[in-house]
Amino acid sequence: MATTPVKVYGPPISTAVSRVLACLLEKGVDYQLISVNMSKGEHKKPDYLKIQPFGQVPAFQDEDISLFESRAICRYICDKYADRGNKGLYGTNPLAKASIDQWLEAEGQSFSPPSSTLVFQLAFAPRMKLKQDQGVIRQNEEKLKKVLDVYEKRLGESRFLAGDEFSLADLSHLPNGHYLVNATDRGELFTSRNNVGRWWTEISTRDSWEKVVEMQKPTAN
Repeated sequence: MATTPVKVYGPPISTAVSRVLACLLEKGVDYQLISVNMSKGEHKKPDYLKIQPFGQVPAFQDEDISLFESRAICRYICDKYADRGNKGLYGTNPLAKASIDQWLEAEGQSFSPPSSTLVFQLAFAPRMKLKQDQGVIRQNEEKLKKVLDVYEKRLGESRFLAGDEFSLADLSHLPNGHYLVNATDRGELFTSRNNVGRWWTEISTRDSWEKVVEMQKPTAN
């Protein structure tokens, strides 16, 4: 059955874009990655704003459907293509879905704010020749430590966040975690915690994520 590939707009180095790409790879869904040159302001052009009203990445199209916000896109992919690839990625019953959703919310509300700030301050600000704010770094490092302490306890009780199977809840942590572990000197936030370190090694070495990391390399663009 031939299907039209879904379209993902944005650069793989974007944490939000990479989240969607990892989900598509887990689900085995064909996609077309469409470049958006943000340095040239392509994300603010009228045609792009029609599919992403906030002028951010990613934008996503599946035939006549347009979506934005990476976590919503991932949920849609899992539901629309439930019979493809990793069938349990977003749960196969209401309880499994609820468990995944609660940890997805934890990622979006508790993990993402401090980790995103640290990724920007520690990994991207130096590349952009911007001054790092040490006070902001310290404050967000403390916030992230508290979140990871909760994860450490949880991951002592189950193999993954939402249970004993890899899910969208785990996948959603990969983009920011990748930069913190591999592009900053704060990797010990993950590796110094036994359960978090074990979990991180397992999720970050999945084939789907390793393919995304390859796409992020300059030579692969």
